[in-house]
Amino acid sequence: MSRLRHGGLLTRFLASPPPDAAVEIAADRVSAATIAARGDGFTVSSYAVEALPAGAVAPALTGQNLTDAQAVAGAVRTVLGRLETRVERVALVVPDVAAKVSLVHFDTVPARRDDLDQLVRWQVRKAAPFPIEEACVTYSQGARAAGGGDFVVAVARRDVVQEYENACARAGAYAGLVDISTFSVLNLFLAGDRAPAGDWLAVHVRPAYTSIAIMRGGDMIFFRNREGDEEPLADLVHQTSMYYQDRLSGQGFTRVFIGGSGRTAGAVDAARRELEERLQMSAEPIDASAGINVADRISVGPDLMDVLAPLTGMLLRAHQEPVHA
Repeated sequence: MSRLRHGGLLTRFLASPPPDAAVEIAADRVSAATIAARGDGFTVSSYAVEALPAGAVAPALTGQNLTDAQAVAGAVRTVLGRLETRVERVALVVPDVAAKVSLVHFDTVPARRDDLDQLVRWQVRKAAPFPIEEACVTYSQGARAAGGGDFVVAVARRDVVQEYENACARAGAYAGLVDISTFSVLNLFLAGDRAPAGDWLAVHVRPAYTSIAIMRGGDMIFFRNREGDEEPLADLVHQTSMYYQDRLSGQGFTRVFIGGSGRTAGAVDAARRELEERLQMSAEPIDASAGINVADRISVGPDLMDVLAPLTGMLLRAHQEPVHA
């Protein structure tokens, strides 16, 4: 996606002004945050987190995701009630595994948007495990070549996205912009043109999945998602590195980042050690405070950074690149 800032998983967009808050519905919790303009930047002004009952959210590309919709809606209502402002419109972050991400290349890019829409949908329909007519499809252009271009495309079942939307609606909030968690984390790096130079790797660990993205400056050139924890992270990173070198003309990563939370305490620290051993370089934590200020009254720690990274990435994108209805 071009800077990964795009229309989200929905075809209707949030009208200006930006959302009042961001909400993330994850497998184990619901979280929310607000930001405020301060000087020449933004500051996290409030946040809230509410744990979910085990199994209330079962993230998946197909099938029911919110197995206890009432509990999820209640958690959304709780976190919104703890924020410092009244919330009516939210930007919504959903699990990566609720969407299928593909990178596609076209030798020739149609000049008309309608023609490009049809071409993208035709290309991804072959890999989608459900009829494309039942899907939300969004895309953005990344690296450009002479006469052609690469695109990052996200496809999600419309009824799956609506499950997450409806949880917000039941809590009294309209979700006008929806995106997946790791894309929101990456937007934290890309906001304000702070993308690291060269090729860089980001690993985002969540209890239900792990996602790996390779960025070339501000453009995504690789994305892979692994559900569960059957495959060791070191093996996943090794396969990714081989593909990067063989197929993407990789010359080595300038920086490596890892963040998130696993199923057990210490899972991310263990994953960091695996990553560093495999790549023979330091893996930096994904730190939301590197891209946004945090109010003095908020105590910053690794657990909070895990909560804030996708929320603030989503909010910075919405504030810095407003979309129109």
